[in-house]
Amino acid sequence: MVKLYGQKCTRDELLRCVGSVSQIGGVELVELADGVERGNRAAVFRTGSGFEFTVLPDRGLDIANASCCGIPMGWISPTGRTAPAFYESSGLEWLRSFYGGLLVTCGLTYAGAPCTDEGAELGLHGRFSNIPAKRVNIEEKWEGDEYAMRISGEVAEARVFQPSVVLKREVGARLGESKLWIRDVVENAGYARIPHMIVYHINIGFPIVDNGSQLVVRSKEVLPRDDEAKPGVSKHMVFSAPVKDYREQVFYHEMIPDASGMVHAGIVNQARQVGVRVSYRKDQLPKFIEWKMMGESVYVVGLEPANCWVEGRAKERNRGTLQFLEPGEKRSYDLEISFLQGKEALTFARQHS
Repeated sequence: MVKLYGQKCTRDELLRCVGSVSQIGGVELVELADGVERGNRAAVFRTGSGFEFTVLPDRGLDIANASCCGIPMGWISPTGRTAPAFYESSGLEWLRSFYGGLLVTCGLTYAGAPCTDEGAELGLHGRFSNIPAKRVNIEEKWEGDEYAMRISGEVAEARVFQPSVVLKREVGARLGESKLWIRDVVENAGYARIPHMIVYHINIGFPIVDNGSQLVVRSKEVLPRDDEAKPGVSKHMVFSAPVKDYREQVFYHEMIPDASGMVHAGIVNQARQVGVRVSYRKDQLPKFIEWKMMGESVYVVGLEPANCWVEGRAKERNRGTLQFLEPGEKRSYDLEISFLQGKEALTFARQHS
């Protein structure tokens, strides 16, 4: 059943009260029209609970703005939701089109820091999020007494004489809920064994991230990525007000799944009683990266399930941890991102800390 405005109702009970479900929620496909955003398609989801988010088909079906009842969830960078034509692949130039948002997917054949791997010059975080999706389809339909909204499509990372890999993605939500799901299937569409790296760069910002907010995770080990992060290990769980000239700290977590194999991680602002929870399967995404960035304006915490660390493909290969896809091989990844408010946020913080 659909739960709206404090009560549950069946399909028939709801439809008797409205001329169209779009009165309450749905998906609207629009096109951004100003500056570097111009030409970007955007699918705006509304679930009727106050939960809204924007999927960008021309940016790999990643998720830009997201909010609930006017409270933003993700951090938005100064670059804007740039069109893919502005992508620059070398070195750190990826940052020129990094809009932040709720989700930016990094990969599919390399992710993490720029490096040279077996003679190939690789930039930051890969090409995926700057590739437009094809076969984009939007669907809204009743499934019994639940109303589901979905967008799906395919993103192909390909080059002549190079790897050909395709990700099929579905992003969806249900009427009355304050959460979304992401269902991905990655396939090696070529005839050679290829490297495979993927990082789900989920970026949480103010006011969920604020002075006194806390990381909510169950991890049995936390390691600093580098010397810059070492002094912050003991305080990796808590966040401060913005700090002038702050330098990012990155931590690697060995997460503890629940009895069903699921990992739950999030950030809760107990003073405001709001938070975000990310849920995923550890057998699909064995790594978890915390990106702690307490800088002025760049004030964000990344919750990043992944199949690799973020020091670049060369280091992953040298460690012997680089993953590969055989010809025709497929990998599935399933995630859920939820907005938490009131008692739900406080309970999550208490039960998972």
